[in-house]
Amino acid sequence: MKYAVTGATGFLGGHLARQLVQAGHLVRALVRSPEKAGALGALGVELHPGDITDRASLAAPFTGIDGLFHCAAWYKTGARDKRPAQRVNVDGTRNVLEVASERDVPRIVYTSTLAVFGDTHGRLVTEEYRHDGPHSSEYDRTKWEAHYRVALPMIEAGLPLVVVQPGVIYGPGDTSALQRTFQQYLDRRLPMTPQDTAYCWAHVDDVAHAHVLAMERGRIGESYIIAGPPHTLIEAFAIAESITGIPAPKLHPPAGLMRALAAVMGVVEAIVPLPELYTAEGLRAVSGVTYIGDNSKARRELGYAPRPLGVGLRDILPSR
Repeated sequence: MKYAVTGATGFLGGHLARQLVQAGHLVRALVRSPEKAGALGALGVELHPGDITDRASLAAPFTGIDGLFHCAAWYKTGARDKRPAQRVNVDGTRNVLEVASERDVPRIVYTSTLAVFGDTHGRLVTEEYRHDGPHSSEYDRTKWEAHYRVALPMIEAGLPLVVVQPGVIYGPGDTSALQRTFQQYLDRRLPMTPQDTAYCWAHVDDVAHAHVLAMERGRIGESYIIAGPPHTLIEAFAIAESITGIPAPKLHPPAGLMRALAAVMGVVEAIVPLPELYTAEGLRAVSGVTYIGDNSKARRELGYAPRPLGVGLRDILPSR
């Protein structure tokens, strides 16, 4: 089969592209800088210069393919310049799906996120859940808009689209704020893990494989939560301690205190640039929120089987 992948130079997209090549598929990657995509080229991936914000650059790589994976996204919680979020997550997704429709791509898998559901307040929600705001971050808001105002209306109009919704993704090659948090922990510089904050944790290889399963087995028009098992931050770092022997943070501030600190930082960051993790938006994202969803549908219909967090973290943490 011949597949096109957007976001193939990124964390998830890169792992997906490698899995597709290893399975014997022909892969096209839309890349902004082919000269910086040498690792993909070495795998035999066909590199096409372009950008999802440049509609004209999408026609060639989307022509004559059996399926398209749209993984490209902007994700920088706490960034000062949030303007790319709308351009990439919403307008870029619209470009990708419209050109795919024009090119008669027979199957498309779109990477949405559990974040479109916002803070679930401890509930393990299913695909039918809906939250219309307010949103904790510009990432959440723009991914919500892409999900509900771009992808789902195009499904209703007949687009052969399957939507997948990961939660937190971790694993080798991650460059996100999560990876920096684990590095702070390894350096014994992580000051705290807030109370009640919880995510669904999935290894990047499991999430990439779930995309392949969605392409092969997913029902057109359906959404699938492909998140991993839910754990609080406190639980996650207790597991990390059991692997590394490095003590987990002992300070666990309550959500109210974190929200108050976020309000203060909102004033400070207007005057002094702050690290992304300590901006108002960055602190709100860990202020007792729960981004958790039930992956039963993906297990049942796709055969999705994410590994436990204690197994997956061994890929990124040194064992004692």
